[in-house]
Amino acid sequence: MTEFSQFIQKIYSDTKAQLPDCENKTILRLREKGKEYFDEIDFSSLLKHDKRLESLQHLDATSYQIELQPPTYRPVEEYFKCKVKNIDTQMSVFLNGWFVHDHQPLVVSPDGLIVGSIFAALKQFPELVLPYLTTNNRDKKNEMFAMNKMLFNDGLFIYVPDNLIVEKPIQLISLIDTAKNLLINNRNMIVLGKNSSLTFVQCDDSIHYQKSFINNATDIHLSENSELFYYKMENKDPDSLLFNDVHVIQKSHSSFYSNAMTFNAGFLKNRIDVNLTAPFASAKLYGLYLVDKQQHVDSQIFIDHQVPDCESYQLYKGIADDEAIANFKGHVIVRPDAQRTLASQTNRNITLTDEARITSQPFLEIYADNVKCNHGTTVGQLDDAALFYMRSRGICERNARMLLMFAFANEIANYIKIESLQTRYKEMIRKRLNGELTVCDQCVLHCTKFLKTEL
Repeated sequence: MTEFSQFIQKIYSDTKAQLPDCENKTILRLREKGKEYFDEIDFSSLLKHDKRLESLQHLDATSYQIELQPPTYRPVEEYFKCKVKNIDTQMSVFLNGWFVHDHQPLVVSPDGLIVGSIFAALKQFPELVLPYLTTNNRDKKNEMFAMNKMLFNDGLFIYVPDNLIVEKPIQLISLIDTAKNLLINNRNMIVLGKNSSLTFVQCDDSIHYQKSFINNATDIHLSENSELFYYKMENKDPDSLLFNDVHVIQKSHSSFYSNAMTFNAGFLKNRIDVNLTAPFASAKLYGLYLVDKQQHVDSQIFIDHQVPDCESYQLYKGIADDEAIANFKGHVIVRPDAQRTLASQTNRNITLTDEARITSQPFLEIYADNVKCNHGTTVGQLDDAALFYMRSRGICERNARMLLMFAFANEIANYIKIESLQTRYKEMIRKRLNGELTVCDQCVLHCTKFLKTEL
């Protein structure tokens, strides 16, 4: 047993009587089941991935703390200026791991839309929450989810009833604003009824740069003919450890669309599991990671084609500078009964220095014979021929490099379907490339002209 697992077990033992709904026998059994799986996991290999994770082997009682009480309500505008502006959303804010609200932990709209704290939803609508909360057993193979199951203190619950098209996107902003080194476990849940549609924007950001260990789990359930547009933006500080685990279950004719962008991170691991469980379901996943200095980003995608006539598509791209590390691991499995599957998986990367490292592992596992599947990966540097062509047209080398990087990264932003969000993300890409990856006071992009916000 590692010091890390001992540390987490001690935290659970010391706090379980103070965690939300500790008197609820179903929730207690859920936590104990998570602990049972957690106790069986060997963390020694996980903790060797990065020097920030190696430090978890030497934790003491003061390394990280759980905030057992929600902070006093403050309007978010008082302490945070959102980078993604001018998009009309229903905003939900989590501060230090807790849902921030003014005496309204759960909002139930006249059309049946439910948004708010998962524990408030559990009290008011147990029949909607418990079936999904208690049936997911991915903690048997997922150490961070087992830990989340033990310790989750809050999370966002969204329920969209049958036949409802939610016109205004829902935006989740997760912030840390404290001098403490926090351990946060949030459990989010999104449930879409038949013939429903939702756009969801999730942002992880930092205000104060203290050490933080954030372990989020999100369950997504898509009923027949429903569609979810899921946008993710991560802009964390160098001392952060952020684990995001997203688990998607899709029914027939449902659509899952994901677009994740990482602008800054300490150590970040994004995992998405998509389970296509009924015919004619489709999943399209896009991602972009821009890392420099000693940042480390892992992207893990698992898509399970369980039945015939489903489609999946992946396109992930990354740029690494300085001594940054980025890893992509994509796994698509096509089960024996999943005939007429269409699956595509592509990962493209650029390293800007000899010290930057990117590894890419696309993997197809196919047990059906009537399928169309492909995968490809590239890890290289900027195109010398393109640089030469641009320089021969009078563009200086730095500007030429900047334009090539922006064109490379901009492709992912082009797939964002909300026009105002796409515009803001493109501005942030420009800012990130100009300010962190390539510094040039003669930049052809003229970021000061286009940008009104700080990254």
